[in-house]
Amino acid sequence: MQRHISIDTIRDAARGVYDAAVRTPLVPLGPLAGTAAGAGAPEVFLKLETLQPIGSFKIRGAWNAVRHLPTSALADGVWTVSAGNAAQGVALAARKAGAACSVMVMDTAPETKLNAINRLGATIVKATYDECWRTVEAHGSDRMAGHFVHPFDDDQFISGNGTIGLEIVEDLPDVDAVVAPIGGGGLIAGIGCALSALRPQARVYAAEPETAAPLQASRRAGRATTFDNWRASFVDGAGGRSVLASMWPLMQAWVADSIVVSLDEAAKAMRLVADRVHVIAEGAAACAVAAAISPAISWSARAIRDSRDDG
Repeated sequence: MQRHISIDTIRDAARGVYDAAVRTPLVPLGPLAGTAAGAGAPEVFLKLETLQPIGSFKIRGAWNAVRHLPTSALADGVWTVSAGNAAQGVALAARKAGAACSVMVMDTAPETKLNAINRLGATIVKATYDECWRTVEAHGSDRMAGHFVHPFDDDQFISGNGTIGLEIVEDLPDVDAVVAPIGGGGLIAGIGCALSALRPQARVYAAEPETAAPLQASRRAGRATTFDNWRASFVDGAGGRSVLASMWPLMQAWVADSIVVSLDEAAKAMRLVADRVHVIAEGAAACAVAAAISPAISWSARAIRDSRDDG
């Protein structure tokens, strides 16, 4: 599968994405426990995508994908499959484009997200997690009609997400590492592509919950694979059943490592973010925070440096 994702496609996305999305700030998390303030102390910044019109980064990729569709595709309507955030993103993008929208939503989606999708005018089709994941893997479903906007395995969607990487480098030119949650990989692929072009010395890490860590399993296997012990949790926006074969080359190219965190660590990170910056983080975002402050990330970075020195 030939991909068309580059710093040029990301910059093209940036020329249109702010018609639907907003540019979000980086805010400091503050001193970490056990570290002293001053020179050499690690700094962690949060990228507040909660400030997007739908409360999620998904509007970036969704709008970039929809705005590139021909009139004929829009006339037939668009649809997607989602745990909630991509559904809201595609629904808002379709509304701005004047197109009908329907979404296949996992039956575990919270009522708040279902209500948000309804407010945006999309038709909801409920399905089990298994059916939704089969739809993600197959890139289609007989139950849905119109043009399918894949929630992550789409070059325009990924390029739209990559505008986050542009903003990070603009606001923090000396960034050393970026940690992002991974569900299907569309967010981290976009950020990774941007960082590889603009700040190649920076590392990009994936954060996965212990209940759903297919990227770590795939890295150990050396190929795209499934996570055999998958189970549902409050971290519903990260951790799929598998890494899609079509996404695996992007993960190999742009992701340095996967940091797996426990549900307890994710819950503690949610409380930390609420206490420090007064923001309520979703489970997926909390996984990224938990990974960023985990000792595992420093060990991973050291291992990567050592392997380069040996090479």
